[in-house]
Amino acid sequence: MTPGQLIAFNVALLFAIASPGPALLMAVQATLRSGRAAGIAVGAGLGLMAAAWTLLAAAGLGLVFQALPWLYASMRATGALYLFYLAYRMWTSAAKPPRVRSAPNRDAFLQGLLINLSNPKSVLFAAAVIAAVFPAGLSLANGLVIAANHLLVEILFYATLASCMSAPTVADRYVEARAYIDRILALILGALGLWIAVSAVT
Repeated sequence: MTPGQLIAFNVALLFAIASPGPALLMAVQATLRSGRAAGIAVGAGLGLMAAAWTLLAAAGLGLVFQALPWLYASMRATGALYLFYLAYRMWTSAAKPPRVRSAPNRDAFLQGLLINLSNPKSVLFAAAVIAAVFPAGLSLANGLVIAANHLLVEILFYATLASCMSAPTVADRYVEARAYIDRILALILGALGLWIAVSAVT
C-alpha cells in the first residue's frame, strides 16, 4: 500500500460522502435543528460505522454478501424501515415549536451509527474501491490503516459541514422556514427509504 493509493481512496471516499443520501441528509438536519455539536456527533457515528464497514470489506465481507444475496437484501430492507421511521419523526415534529435545548449528542451519535449500520451498501462500495485501488492480499495492518483513515476523513468532512451549516445566518433562516425544510427533508428521506426497499426485493 502506497500514499498515492491512499490518496486515490480518499478522493473516491469524499465523492461518496458528499453525494446526497441518508447520511448527509441527517447530518445537515441534526446541525440545523440542534447545532454544531449535534452535527459533529452524528458525523462521528456515521464515520465510525462506515469505517467498520470498510474494515469488514477489506476482510472479505463483500464476498459474503455476494454469496448470500438474501442477507444483503434483508439488511437493506431493515435499513429502509429505519429511514421510514426517521422520515415519520421528522415530518411529525416539523410543526412543533423548536426546543430551546439541543438534542443530546449521545443520541445524535447513536442515530448516525444506526443510519450507516442499516446501510450494508457501504461494504460493497468499500470492497469495490479497495479492489480497484489497493493490491490484492491486504494485510490486517493495512486494513486497519485504511479503516482509520476512513474514519478520519469522515469526521473531518462532517465537522466542516457542521461548522458551515451552524453559522448564525444559516441557523436563523432555518428557524424561519423550519416547518417547510423539515417536511421537505422528510419527503426526501422517505423517498430514499422507498428506493432502498424496492431495490432490496428486486
